[in-house]
Amino acid sequence: MITIKEVSTKKQQKQFIDFPLDLYRDNPYFVPPLYGDEKSMFKEDFIYNDTCDIVNFLAYDGDKPVGRIQGIIQRASNQKNNEKRVRFTRFDAIDSPEAAAKLFGAVESWAKKKGMDTIHGPLGFSDLEREGLLVDGFDQLSTFEEQYNAPYYATLIEGLGFEKEVDWTESKIYPPDEDDGTMRKMADFVMKRYNLHFGEAKNINEFIEKYGDDFFGLIDKGYENLYGTVPFTEAMKNEIIKSFKLIVDTKHVAIILDENDKAVCIGVCFPSIARAVQKSRGKLTPLALIRLLRAIKHPSVIDFGLIAVDPTYLNRGVSTAISAEILKILQDDSIEYAETNLNLEDNAAIQNQWKRFKEVKHKRRRAYVKKIDRTL
Repeated sequence: MITIKEVSTKKQQKQFIDFPLDLYRDNPYFVPPLYGDEKSMFKEDFIYNDTCDIVNFLAYDGDKPVGRIQGIIQRASNQKNNEKRVRFTRFDAIDSPEAAAKLFGAVESWAKKKGMDTIHGPLGFSDLEREGLLVDGFDQLSTFEEQYNAPYYATLIEGLGFEKEVDWTESKIYPPDEDDGTMRKMADFVMKRYNLHFGEAKNINEFIEKYGDDFFGLIDKGYENLYGTVPFTEAMKNEIIKSFKLIVDTKHVAIILDENDKAVCIGVCFPSIARAVQKSRGKLTPLALIRLLRAIKHPSVIDFGLIAVDPTYLNRGVSTAISAEILKILQDDSIEYAETNLNLEDNAAIQNQWKRFKEVKHKRRRAYVKKIDRTL
């Protein structure tokens, strides 16, 4: 018989974090998050405590954990969209309809008591977190930024009455077979026509100092109407800055400014650290740190992180300039390809951008939605 317990003790916290690491121990496509980042969720000063209500549940068969789930009421998102929704995330379980039903039932009961009427996900605290259930591409290495899951998860979730709300696609991007310079010529034309120029910085610290405020403002503006996004808080900004200082190189960042030095377009790429954190289960051991530093300094794969355009420039071809910078990165002999991470399937602007390259769509992720049963 499956029993459900709310996570409250240090032992349960460890079981919650360790469960997917054990479940996917021998899976070559699973990439763990950083262990320390997961532990931070249980601290009093966790950066999302000021905007979210959070609950964590474990499913047990006897004393053995067989599943987990996290529920999040993202108050900033609900206020922004005038909704009463709870997000589910960090759902992992053995192939057991009973375990899945009881885990989701626990989240829905908790959320109903707090006045929520809809459950959706997988979605984290913000779109900086892992999101979406993998529904295609199970034989592909996950990126560090996204979560891997087994094929049966979709069957378990859909069996509970959840339906598709949105899909994201992910692609591998290669340089076009022939580069005749057209992309660069178009980029130069657009930059000249609108009196734009690239921002410059000697290192990432200088980049943040010079363009940090504009960077976050542009991301907020460009992502405002995208699914699942929430405005940046100061704590979120500090977390991003900390990550940037760790893994971002200025040669993988491009910011386009207008004649008044205001940002109108931003593109940020990260060196892939997926392989570097696999063996250590996400823990930063001495050997893992060596692998991490090697991956950062000598990447063979690049992950796309953030690409945002000021809405007033969306139809002016400014993204061509970012594409030209991406092409320059891909033409580096050491880079095999780039991973797009999540792109909403109906986001025509970003989907069309990849048509300028050789694109291989290799993964698809889904967010589900369901009305909460009022009889719970």
